[in-house]
Amino acid sequence: MHRISPFLWFDNQAEEAANLYVSVFKDGRVVSTERWGAGGPYPEGSVMSVSFEIDGRAYQAFNGGPGQHFTEALSFYVDVDTQEEVDSIWEQLTANGGEPGRCGWLKDPYGLSWQIVPSGLRELLGDPDPGRASRSMQSMLTMSKLDIAVLRAAADG
Repeated sequence: MHRISPFLWFDNQAEEAANLYVSVFKDGRVVSTERWGAGGPYPEGSVMSVSFEIDGRAYQAFNGGPGQHFTEALSFYVDVDTQEEVDSIWEQLTANGGEPGRCGWLKDPYGLSWQIVPSGLRELLGDPDPGRASRSMQSMLTMSKLDIAVLRAAADG
């Protein structure tokens, strides 16, 4: 297990968010749920935090109240192999109040930013032929959800 893991502050949606995240990724699972005790700042028995794993990495989701909000300064980068994965993850994370962004970025229903990136994008943007790289970049800049076939076609001119 990793010694350092993301700690995500939610108003009161930690359990709902953790359940969404583990449902989106095949290898996700909720590890444990902790509840507020008597004398805590929230009702006794309500969810305080949820420990979950995705792809072998531990995450903590915490219900700390409305004092903190996610910004684009932190996002989760998801490297996917196929367009089908891009489409599936994109649809699940933007459903029920999520928002598509630009260039492969989105916000999930809780305001957390994600980048859903097909693995071939780095090769296209870093192509040694500056024309191919530029055409790929210009095509990407017009997109919300990334489409690797369209990006490859743009690179090919």
